[in-house]
Amino acid sequence: MELELRHLKTIRAIAEAGSLTRAATALGLAQPALSAQLRRIERALGGALFERGRYGVRATALGELVLERTRIVLPAVSELQREAARFARTRRDGGRLRLGGTHGPLLGALVDRLADAAPGTSVTTCASWSERELAGLLAEGRLDFALAGVCGSAPPPDTPHLVWEEIAVDPVFVMLADGHPLARGREIELAALADEEWACVPGDGCFADCFTAACARAGFTPRRMYETDTASCVHLVQVGRAVGLCRATFPPTPGLTTRPLAGTPLVWRHLLGWQPAGQRPDIAATVLAQAREAHAGAAARSDSYAHWLAQRRETPDTASGMVP
Repeated sequence: MELELRHLKTIRAIAEAGSLTRAATALGLAQPALSAQLRRIERALGGALFERGRYGVRATALGELVLERTRIVLPAVSELQREAARFARTRRDGGRLRLGGTHGPLLGALVDRLADAAPGTSVTTCASWSERELAGLLAEGRLDFALAGVCGSAPPPDTPHLVWEEIAVDPVFVMLADGHPLARGREIELAALADEEWACVPGDGCFADCFTAACARAGFTPRRMYETDTASCVHLVQVGRAVGLCRATFPPTPGLTTRPLAGTPLVWRHLLGWQPAGQRPDIAATVLAQAREAHAGAAARSDSYAHWLAQRRETPDTASGMVP
């Protein structure tokens, strides 16, 4: 009998379960069938792999050797299968791009840019509140590119084998109802918002912690936080129920005023991620360039952002409050 991958998986299952009975249950086999299979494997390898005892099984010296190799071989084969599948999908779906992104205007702007830059390419999108979910979809080959973001110098979603490139770094703005007393100023001190209630969108990144830390530095703890979708956040701000934080490129919206926070206590890094093993470098370069152009176009449409940029050029140290 020649040794096969399924035999290595059986050996691993027995070692992890610690008994033939539990291993048989995990593998969906009858115990006599598993015992017979183990005997065939042991004959092929030239000796006993496990010592049977009253309380289960324990690997022999030969068993430990085989298990050590199994811990290397099985992950390597799994990675080979994933890379082959990604390669095959890339070849098959060369005229299709699957984009993911957190909720915000940049994803739509990128789709718009790609419609002109790659008119023969079909583009599909997937929006998620979870940056970790987007990173996982990239790693599994179910997305080609994903737009995400982090505060300051915080690391991107920690998924091996992904590349994250920075698109832009923006200040975080506050949005208020047009009639709010602070909406008349050019910028707003975070401490001046200590008595406000807040509206925000959910997420599993670092932003909530960074915002809480920025408020603590300003001398207060945020009051009630309404966590809901973007449209509901906008409504709560428009009717004066809350104020909210937004990206500097947030599009002009009736009833809303967006303003920079004085001293730039919070910044947002826009990132584009992909799985390099599954993407041609020229495709990645095109999508990255178009994402940066999409951000630049959104920034150009914001008067508040233009004013913030002008101030920053005059006083470069205004970004000294960036969140680490």
